[in-house]
Amino acid sequence: MARTSRKRSTTANRAIAAGAALLLGGGGLVAANVYASAHEGKSSPRSQNAAQSWSTIKCPDVANQAQLAEVPEGSRPEVARELALLDEQITEAYKRFADSKAAIERDPGFANNAILGPLKEKRTATLDRIAISIGRFGQKPEGLNAFAGCALQADDSPKKGNGGRGNGGNNGGNNNGGNGQNGGQGDGQDQGQDGGQDAGGQDQNGGQGDGQDQGQDGGQDGGQGGGQSGNGPEASDFVDITTVQPNVKKVRNGRGASKGTFSSSCGVNENKLYNTDNVIVAPGVSNGAHHLHDYVGNQSNNAFATDDDLAASSTTCQNQGDKSSYFWPVLRLQNGEQEFDANNDGGGIEGNVGKILTASQVTNTFVGSPKSKVTAMPRLMRIITGDAKAFVNGDANANASWSCTGFEDRQLKDKYPLCPEGSQVVRTFKFQSCWDGQNIDSANHRTHVAFADGNGRCQNGFKAIPQLVQRLVYDVPQGGGFAVDSFPEQLHKPITDHGDFINVFDENVMNELVSCVNQGRKC
Repeated sequence: MARTSRKRSTTANRAIAAGAALLLGGGGLVAANVYASAHEGKSSPRSQNAAQSWSTIKCPDVANQAQLAEVPEGSRPEVARELALLDEQITEAYKRFADSKAAIERDPGFANNAILGPLKEKRTATLDRIAISIGRFGQKPEGLNAFAGCALQADDSPKKGNGGRGNGGNNGGNNNGGNGQNGGQGDGQDQGQDGGQDAGGQDQNGGQGDGQDQGQDGGQDGGQGGGQSGNGPEASDFVDITTVQPNVKKVRNGRGASKGTFSSSCGVNENKLYNTDNVIVAPGVSNGAHHLHDYVGNQSNNAFATDDDLAASSTTCQNQGDKSSYFWPVLRLQNGEQEFDANNDGGGIEGNVGKILTASQVTNTFVGSPKSKVTAMPRLMRIITGDAKAFVNGDANANASWSCTGFEDRQLKDKYPLCPEGSQVVRTFKFQSCWDGQNIDSANHRTHVAFADGNGRCQNGFKAIPQLVQRLVYDVPQGGGFAVDSFPEQLHKPITDHGDFINVFDENVMNELVSCVNQGRKC
């Protein structure tokens, strides 16, 4: 594959600015030092009657629009590069927005003239190139330019001195009527939560499907703001896990269930293999993710890896027949410490700062279907779970799941957990468990796979495959703020957490995996 790359930003690295403490219900002051890039700019003091403030730039996610549901195979490489360019354009515009917050608050028209207008022009040109590329191999899509315009997203977070912070708002939302693409867990659980932020906070209900919200709206007037100027995280992004009600609901196994499990131990990224690429969504594009990834398993994964590169790679997995690639955004401790990427794109230049935390434990477990036997995954299948842009896209594809050891019957979707002493932070990724039976990938990297419905069944002709369930455990210092790496404009929100998987199992090992799961064995 020809090695191509986008021009890297020359923006100078910025210093680190400190955040504030969180006062949480449950009886204690928990110091959560929340750091952000100083380039975000300090907002000028505002009274309660001041003009609207803005948190980020919101642009339509072109990749998931209906016009790109069926991109001809010959157009996909060029379309992928152009979609990556759209992300680069948003990143550059967000930097200008962050540096100009004070000017925008004084004159909202400044944003349209200096930021949003030029951004729309660039996006229009890029969308035109996408349409032309598709037209060379198939029917040229109509109406793409309707997605060129972007807008400022209002800052709905509570502000210090402007009412309280709802810190416990947690709505379990175990929804069992999802359509397979709504962010529900593979077992039909959509563990949404209701932020319940009093005093003007945004009420974000992650639930989809039948809307059976079984958690509690625990917003509390704590009188403690902690809102942080910058690209996040902020106080309202955290919740004391002990105030959250249990919200996990399991699907009952039927007679035809495949009850076995197959585990592949691949380490915790002891090799410190990191990059800011994403070979699934942005092949051939350096820094296509705009945030740093941890990798375990396959050791050849970067933006330029071909299928042959992946197949010939070494692996960190104990079972050498598993050369699959497992990767996810790194988690960082927001302590002001500069990492190796402090001056790099995707790192400090794009607001991903702080000490990288290596998981103390990573488990990759493949489980069966509660209603049927499973069939083998096709080799080189790509699956993405969750949505890296969920903060501005909405939660239709979000599938983040945060908790603490000892409290994993309580899963959070749009909050980071603050764990009690002796408990560790847990991230769980449940991947899609239904396959269309034909494709190893799709133009939007989603429609070839789906989640099971609320009863655990695959719909629309899809067939059950072994479901990958990843569990990552972290030792986070007591009271320490932390955040997942993200695209700059996503503000490090917990709802943007996501996982990526490329199946590079040997055929014999995959057959062994399927046999183990279908026969109810633990392997």
